[in-house]
Amino acid sequence: MRNLIYSILMLLVILATVSCGEEKKNSKDTQKANRTDDLIKITQAQFDQNKMALGTIEQKEFPIIVEATGMIDVPPENRSVVSATMGGYIKTLPLLIGDLVTKGQALLTIENPDFVTLQQQYMEISSQLDYLKSENDRQKTLYEENISSEKSFLKVASDYKSALAKYNGLRKQLLMLNISPTNVEGGNITSVTTIYAPISGSVTKVNLTRGSYVAPATSILEIIDNNHIHLELSVFEKDIMKIEKDQKINFKIPEATSDSYEAEVHLIGTSIGEERTIKVHGHLIKEDKNKFLTGMFVEASIIVDSSEISSLPEEAVVNVGDKNFVLVLERKENGNYYFKQSEVRVMDRYAGYTGIENNTKFKAADQILTKGAFSLLGD
Repeated sequence: MRNLIYSILMLLVILATVSCGEEKKNSKDTQKANRTDDLIKITQAQFDQNKMALGTIEQKEFPIIVEATGMIDVPPENRSVVSATMGGYIKTLPLLIGDLVTKGQALLTIENPDFVTLQQQYMEISSQLDYLKSENDRQKTLYEENISSEKSFLKVASDYKSALAKYNGLRKQLLMLNISPTNVEGGNITSVTTIYAPISGSVTKVNLTRGSYVAPATSILEIIDNNHIHLELSVFEKDIMKIEKDQKINFKIPEATSDSYEAEVHLIGTSIGEERTIKVHGHLIKEDKNKFLTGMFVEASIIVDSSEISSLPEEAVVNVGDKNFVLVLERKENGNYYFKQSEVRVMDRYAGYTGIENNTKFKAADQILTKGAFSLLGD
């Protein structure tokens, strides 16, 4: 009895499995298009269910572009390398890469005993200058009244001019070191000088640390002002004659985002550089709305012209192997659509459209499947 019940249960399971398989097969068959006489048949239900759409070939403006690569950069006046006029040891350097600074802000201090010597020399010559000027004026008066000899007058005048030149030279050096000559003349001598920010911006490089010795003209840190940035592109020699001022530039930053941005050609280089390329300078449109960083790599397309091309939405053209096809509506009857597969030659792609070679096999009134073609041809 138990064996009989077991056999009946197994038979029911087998019948249920076969029935389910038939249902799935029938369901799958209803989703596929039927092919008859080289035509693809689509029912109205399939057409609606797959949200298919029909359209015609349109004439669209496609840009003629010149490809270029380059980087985000800033004008020379927006980039500053901070260095010391005279060498010394860095006493304070509180800044880190990324810190924002304003023009005139104290950046670091440098200490050097030579600063003291320079100020001593300035004080000495400053104290002598009043006497030498007075003596020069006195000898000039005596010479003009024929009381003193010309030789005596010229000697005093020479000493005064030499002292004045030395005074002005030392004063200029102190000002370059940001040491106040007025304070020095008042007896305030310091071994430390402060270096101030020449521009506003952010710190992008810090090359030394506290206690390091810095030689004159050595780069201590770098400041970049990103308030005005531009594109610095490299265009090959063969394309440069097509480039003109104010042409539109579309560019991307592939390493950071897939978004596209706009710019305009502003300046075109006049000499050929490395790899037979010419520099093209582009100004960004709406640059204040994007947070670009100096040095970012860009891929750009410079639009040099445009042409009208027969085109279809990208979804309408399906690539199969090394060929491209569209589905052209041959007829509609009894609520069914009959499509003919037709090969096309792709010329270009732009803004969601594919440009095709419009040969004589297409007519202006031809209805083409613009949505859903991939599900029919891509199988």
